[in-house]
Amino acid sequence: MVEGQHGLNWPRWKTVVDTVADAGFVGLFRSDHFTNPEGPVEDALELWTSLTWAADHTDRIDLGPLVTPVSFRHPVFTARMGKEVDNLADGRLVLGVGAGWQEREHEMFGFDLLPVPERFDRFEEGVTVIEKLLRTEPPVDFDGKYYTLDEAELRPRPERAGGTRLLVGGNGWNRTIPIAARVADEWNGVFLAPEDYADHVDRLEDCLADAGRDRAAMRRSLMTQVVFGRDEAELEAVLDGRDPEELRDHGIVVGTPATVGEHLDRLDAAGVDRVMLQWLDVTATDRLAAFGDVVN
Repeated sequence: MVEGQHGLNWPRWKTVVDTVADAGFVGLFRSDHFTNPEGPVEDALELWTSLTWAADHTDRIDLGPLVTPVSFRHPVFTARMGKEVDNLADGRLVLGVGAGWQEREHEMFGFDLLPVPERFDRFEEGVTVIEKLLRTEPPVDFDGKYYTLDEAELRPRPERAGGTRLLVGGNGWNRTIPIAARVADEWNGVFLAPEDYADHVDRLEDCLADAGRDRAAMRRSLMTQVVFGRDEAELEAVLDGRDPEELRDHGIVVGTPATVGEHLDRLDAAGVDRVMLQWLDVTATDRLAAFGDVVN
């Protein structure tokens, strides 16, 4: 998983896509931001154009946003673009959606982030709109505070059986996990240590039961950062003075080929079906390829 606002442009994106596909990773996901919360504004390749290129230039890996917010993307367009890219990719897209959180980009471009309670009210409506448009046979009606559908139809329909896969990302105990349990194909936790992840899975399974869904109906994934070096000297350079144990306490995967597998095994035991590993340096593709050799 790469952060699109960390200097991503077309040459770098194409190299990352080729590296991920060649290195044997299961998938490639990316954030949807205009800029970082602070610091200089770097290149930030637009999400859906980049995923369209990746869908047309790969034939194996899953791909998608992790996540695209309803706070600056209308859910009708998210559903529309998502299912088109999914169709182009022969069903390999995973449509990750979130409420939005970063104040700087919303202020910079004039989008209303909203206070947290209203933000999640809007998010719940937005996810419902996306789910209905992708999975309900049209025409579709919806009458909410933030969004309205009146005999809406999206054509062509999603080609994947069951519709485009929908992922809801976030750790929120009271809103995010219950929303995911109700509508999503996949719940994605964020920066959780293995023991904390297991607690969230218990909460998810309770919410699935409340929603009348089978616990096996939903994939459980995790997005967390990886700090990897091919040897101890390279790892020390990448850490740049940070304490590896402190990073691990925050759920970050840290190590050399001899040690990163241990953390991934603990996540597997905690109930993680797959891990989206946040790779912050989009120029370090040689090291990314080496990491692919380790995890495969």
